[in-house]
Amino acid sequence: MPVRFRPAWALLPLWIPHVCAQPLLPEAPHSALEPIVVVGQPDGDRSTLTQPDLPAARQQLRRTPGGASVLDAERYREGRVSTLADTLGTAPGVYVQARFGAEESRLSIRGSGLQRTFHGRGIKLMQDGAPLNLADGSFDFQAVDALSARHVEVWRGANALRYGASTLGGAVNFVSPNGYNAEGVRLRTEAGSFGYRRLHVSSGGVRDRFDHYMAASGLAQEGFREHARQHGRRYFANLGYLVDDDLETRFYVGHVNSDSELPGALTKAQLERDPRAANGGSAAGDQRRDIRWTRVSNRTVYRRGADQVEAFGHVSDKRLHHPIFQVLEQSSLDYGIELRYTHRGELAGRPNRVTVGLAHSHGTTKEDRYVNQAGRPGARTNRTRQTARNVEVYAENQHHLAPAWSVVAGVQAARADRRLSDRFVAGTASDPVPEDFAERYRGVSPKLGVLWDYTPQVQFFANASRSFEPPSFGELAGGLRPNLTRAQRGTGWEVGTRGRSGRVEWDIVFYETHLRDELLQIATDSAGANITINARRTVHRGVEAGLHGQAFADAQGRVEWQVNGLWNDFRFRDDPTYGSRRLPGVPSVFARAQLGYRLAGGALVALHAESAGGYAVDFADTLRADGYVIWGLRASGRLLDRATWFVEGRNLSNRRYAATTNVIRSAGGVDGPHFLPGDGRGVFAGVDWKLD
Repeated sequence: MPVRFRPAWALLPLWIPHVCAQPLLPEAPHSALEPIVVVGQPDGDRSTLTQPDLPAARQQLRRTPGGASVLDAERYREGRVSTLADTLGTAPGVYVQARFGAEESRLSIRGSGLQRTFHGRGIKLMQDGAPLNLADGSFDFQAVDALSARHVEVWRGANALRYGASTLGGAVNFVSPNGYNAEGVRLRTEAGSFGYRRLHVSSGGVRDRFDHYMAASGLAQEGFREHARQHGRRYFANLGYLVDDDLETRFYVGHVNSDSELPGALTKAQLERDPRAANGGSAAGDQRRDIRWTRVSNRTVYRRGADQVEAFGHVSDKRLHHPIFQVLEQSSLDYGIELRYTHRGELAGRPNRVTVGLAHSHGTTKEDRYVNQAGRPGARTNRTRQTARNVEVYAENQHHLAPAWSVVAGVQAARADRRLSDRFVAGTASDPVPEDFAERYRGVSPKLGVLWDYTPQVQFFANASRSFEPPSFGELAGGLRPNLTRAQRGTGWEVGTRGRSGRVEWDIVFYETHLRDELLQIATDSAGANITINARRTVHRGVEAGLHGQAFADAQGRVEWQVNGLWNDFRFRDDPTYGSRRLPGVPSVFARAQLGYRLAGGALVALHAESAGGYAVDFADTLRADGYVIWGLRASGRLLDRATWFVEGRNLSNRRYAATTNVIRSAGGVDGPHFLPGDGRGVFAGVDWKLD
């Protein structure tokens, strides 16, 4: 039976603040509403002008009239940290599933990038405030190392405007430690099933006006499936210099070396028979995604009284070796600058905060394609130069109408240029149609929100906004021929609450967005391959719920529980072909939960579970992925004074299931290779040492 609109409101009850009002223990240190630490003078503080820490991020969260969350890295370090699902899986509103138990994932917020299980789009992915996306809006999951983050910020939808993001999904920012809050030396090692091994070492410190943080990480695994080996090395560092009490500059350097075999998708019958098998074509073509990526960036902040000016600059170089249906060889050079000004003062006698920003980014990708001969380049099939350029101007103002009420208004204006030049054989007899194109996209995205501090610990909020997302080259030139599409635009609203009362902490949002020209694979080209075009009208609505709390506490310990759930209703609106059918690729109901007992000394024993409903693989709804429930056990604790440990078992029932799927136009009711198996039963363990 379909879920109706009215029950969704039942997930936003006004009685939540009064439930279980008597606390069992002092407030948990990871609460999103903990006391604020002033950012500025670094001596003894854990934040600097350029590199804010967790309390500063939570302060910003409290000023946001919409869906947003901050993840403490120390929380996800209590288990294995390998995939984005290990990191972002506990963030409300985030749907993330690893493709092969590896780094490439399906990452979607509010239905963003529905057709992507690789090379994501629809979200601004950042590290330390600088974008990891290429200039065309796409991003690689391999660029992230969650163990090199102190915390992670997730700004859903239009709530990411403070970062200049106007996409449907919003922004995710991995924030590194600085020299003031990092350990002198920290060493972490993990190992487990499927040949999994990981080593991470970091160091931080302060000397005079300089502070630094450095991290190096190595990962290797054979993989649950055949042809799923992965090897990666990552290096990240930041160096800050405090010019004076009002001025600080910080340089960031990152390098990623990642090699991944791609086992491909299976039919449902193959998944049930042997989920460890690789797709025959993927293995024969030695399909893989190998990346060499280097980034250098700078952030400089000047603060004087009520005024703050921030300047950002970044440049990145990426090399991609990607044998798939053809061998793709890409070299990309991207750079960008951004200026942001913030003033905190008064307007009409009330507190007022205004932020304005200007950003420019430019990227060039040289792509060569060859016939795939068992993973090696054969005869050349194409050669193009792809250029993306973006200019964004944004402004946001927050005004306190009363001590407990504030209103936030903002707008972003964006221009995006996409140009492709054919450097191969365009205009010859073998390829008589030139592929060159030049497209320009413009959009204006306003936002209006209201925030009510019902109590010092409980907030209610609502906002309305528009979104704008130009296509990346994955949509424009990802197939055999260019495929021009329009920019995706949306108009939406959300209403929700977050806070805590005694034993319970919550973050609950209902949202609805009406999209025009959503980028979806609902057509085929002349060769019969699925291509992306614009769906005329679609609607995305849903509930994002994050709940956790404590019970039965005494001097020996307490029971802890946590639930993160999604209800998704993504549909066509009066489409000539699909009517009001649901969009495929994401389950309508999805949840992760954990129930455990934490001893007074910090040791934890917990049961965790993941559940998903069935969903369609194709837009015609002729082939479906089955729902599933998987579960595992986790234990963690302290070893001596400076070390922690964990042991966890995953999918202990050894359930055979599809973690995610391809998304295609129509399967015609025929079982095809569209299912990506989740990992089977596995056991992992690790130790984390901290030294001053």
